[in-house]
Amino acid sequence: MEQMVTVYLFGKEHQVPESLTIMEAMEYSGYKLVRGCGCRNGFCGACATLYRIKGHKELKTALACSAKVEDGMYVATLPFFPLEKQQYDLSALKPNQQVMMQLYPEIYACVGCNACTKACPQSLNVMQYIAYAQRGEFDKCAEESFDCVMCGLCSTRCPAQISHPQVAMLARRLNGKYVAPHCDHLDDMVDAVQSGQIEELIQRVMNKPLEEIKELYNTREIEK
Repeated sequence: MEQMVTVYLFGKEHQVPESLTIMEAMEYSGYKLVRGCGCRNGFCGACATLYRIKGHKELKTALACSAKVEDGMYVATLPFFPLEKQQYDLSALKPNQQVMMQLYPEIYACVGCNACTKACPQSLNVMQYIAYAQRGEFDKCAEESFDCVMCGLCSTRCPAQISHPQVAMLARRLNGKYVAPHCDHLDDMVDAVQSGQIEELIQRVMNKPLEEIKELYNTREIEK
């Protein structure tokens, strides 16, 4: 029989197989997930989780779909984290340092504690991309934050109350609209998608096993 471990889900003790993820352990224990559950593969950021191991003081962060249970784990999930999102018209903005000063001035209150980076389940260098945003280096910020899944765990630990994912999103939008070179074949692909020319290709990809889809993604050709 599989080894069982003791976990505490929202304060209630449960015995679950040690091979399960936190999300699987919730379902194994009888919880019906109606929110805080999306792609189940670490890409959507919907299952932000805080946990602490019994006997240890450190509060840790994870995505419930990706992190394995541990014996003595106390778990609380964040089905929604209220990040501060400013309203703006992208076409009216300019890619300069004043944009961040106007929309997200709290980034200049960063104390350099690096708690955001330690909290990131994607192992992104969050404090570094905030530094790029401070300097108006939106191309570097966009690159450093590219794999952000907007879970908000970095912001839960920030003493300056920075909404890191929203800062990164703005930087990527500014970079895509104003900084990155124009890409003609991207225009062609957008036209193909909108006209329905690649529906058959999409269906073929969707019918592939998950591991094969991951391999296609990880080995795709990326334009420099």
